[in-house]
Amino acid sequence: MSLKQVEKSWFTWLLASLMVVVLLLSMTEPVASQSRNRNSTLMRYYCSMYKGLSPTYFLSNLNTTLSSLRQQLSVNGVRYADARTLLNGESVWGLASCRGYVSTANCVACFNYAVAQLKVCGLGNGAQAYYNDCDVRYENNNFYADANIRAGVVICGNTASPQSANFKKTVQRLMSDLQTAAPKASDYYAASTRRVINGNGTVYAIAQCNLNLSQSVCQECLNSRYSSLDACLPGTNGRAVDNGCFMRYSSTPFFGLNQTTDLTPFLGDGDSSKKISIIGGVVGGVCFLLLVLAFSLWRLRSKNAISSHQDKSTGSTEMLHGPRKYSYGDLKIATDNFSDEHKLGGGVFGEVYKGTLKDGNTVAVKKTAMASISGKMQELKIISNVHHRHLVRLLGYCNKGPFLFLVHEYMDNGSLDQFLYGDKSMNLNWRQRFEIIYGTARGLAYLHEQYHITIIHRNIKTSNILLDNEFQPKIADFGMIRLLPEDKTHLSTKVAGSMNSGYVAPEYAVHGQLSEKVDTYSFGIVVLEIISGKRCDYVIDDEAVGQSLLDYAWDLYDRGTHLNLVDRRLDPTEYAKDDTKKIIEIALMCTQSPISARPTMSEVVTLLSDKSLDEMSPIRPTSHEDGINIKVDTSSNIQLSGR
Repeated sequence: MSLKQVEKSWFTWLLASLMVVVLLLSMTEPVASQSRNRNSTLMRYYCSMYKGLSPTYFLSNLNTTLSSLRQQLSVNGVRYADARTLLNGESVWGLASCRGYVSTANCVACFNYAVAQLKVCGLGNGAQAYYNDCDVRYENNNFYADANIRAGVVICGNTASPQSANFKKTVQRLMSDLQTAAPKASDYYAASTRRVINGNGTVYAIAQCNLNLSQSVCQECLNSRYSSLDACLPGTNGRAVDNGCFMRYSSTPFFGLNQTTDLTPFLGDGDSSKKISIIGGVVGGVCFLLLVLAFSLWRLRSKNAISSHQDKSTGSTEMLHGPRKYSYGDLKIATDNFSDEHKLGGGVFGEVYKGTLKDGNTVAVKKTAMASISGKMQELKIISNVHHRHLVRLLGYCNKGPFLFLVHEYMDNGSLDQFLYGDKSMNLNWRQRFEIIYGTARGLAYLHEQYHITIIHRNIKTSNILLDNEFQPKIADFGMIRLLPEDKTHLSTKVAGSMNSGYVAPEYAVHGQLSEKVDTYSFGIVVLEIISGKRCDYVIDDEAVGQSLLDYAWDLYDRGTHLNLVDRRLDPTEYAKDDTKKIIEIALMCTQSPISARPTMSEVVTLLSDKSLDEMSPIRPTSHEDGINIKVDTSSNIQLSGR
């Protein structure tokens, strides 16, 4: 063999060996070899519509928060980080999460890439980005509880599996196991593989939640994402992301085989024979005790049968904690015998007083006529368990003679209407108005979709939106709520109270048809009031005297001049014109007819927070009855119907 032939053989052998090494490395560590491609795979992003008032302070706090997140993720094994910087009024909360299979280096690289890409948001006071390997979010407010607000995105592959039926079954079973296992794992993460049933190939899949969630919210989030991924099948890959959780499956590997999770402890599939032996011994040992206790258990069940039935009729609330009962004497002392000096306001539903309890806490005490409280305890229990940062909390109650006293948390700045067109001299700036709109939407989304039963407020208006000392909104006055049964989309009922007809949806005012979309309509009117600084009844404007605010807004929109609706007291440099037009259009969408044309409140939250959603075209109803004056029933009874 010649020297050239030897050199050629040696080179061929070396090249083949290198190819084998590269192939082995790609099989055992696909994450590192493909990190750059996956890091740049964007699934969803948004930029906040509000621009910071103090760029210097905001950017300084933002950089501090992001640096803290990066530092936490740089620690080996850390895949979740949260941080907040609370200085100079331009506070920044941040959260970052990497998938459990990603190395520390790739996690930090993905975070850096996301931060660099989010620079497109400029001085927006919030931004969020989801990538294959990580997600990053920062806001000018505390958003850590937003995992309760569903805002999911599903991305499906374009290629269908040739083994469609078996592939679909395999993915469904694997993802079902992962959604069960992940919330039970200490790091809320599970990854596994499974061979395709009666076929070739393997499915790779993961499920993961952010660590700021409770186990129950993590489970709820993954249940939702699992259901949405079904739309991708029999596609060979799918990804589903939400506020707080992430699921993914693929027919090609995206994590190493040494990175899988043992699902057995979480699914309860241990050693079968050992379980049978243990169960047999336990059953034999307790049989006698069961026989002895049977009679007692039977009597206990019989005794509770009626109360159990009543609990189920109101939405399975037997686990709720009841409101605290205050003594009349304590409330009398707290309000100085309900003196006029302590009176905050009043109406057909009763009078509200400011009070200071013995423990020093300031509360609002609502006094209302009530013939009997015996049938109201379940309703008070439901209301007192509604906890959300944008809902006024019911602390307790007291009944004395014909009166029921409801004790609520106190809001320092009173109601929104006082700032828009009332006695308050301070003018709300654009940032404050947008946060009030956004917070109110989140509160309603919670009542409609995230509480364990559907609650319809029925009386959303600016006087029922209270402001705390940071001008964050809280929805008040749950004295008129209705609970929507789980098997119904609406109820037929009479309009309650002395509600301003300008806020009342036509289908409710005229036909008594009640659904969550009644609150959506009222929210739309409130948004128009916040934007314009005008009451919904009439617009004080030379060109539209006697015209309702809604009609005036529609006329401006039809002419493409709806920016003229904006309150002239606002500084035009505080807001972006396109963002403001979008909010007005969202408000008009909320007032559309038919009812099905209105968005849900969770969709409104997404529309307000996601700058990428630009395709909106509200359609003016051909006929609407929102200006009709109607006589209404003035009874203040809380009406509930269970799921």
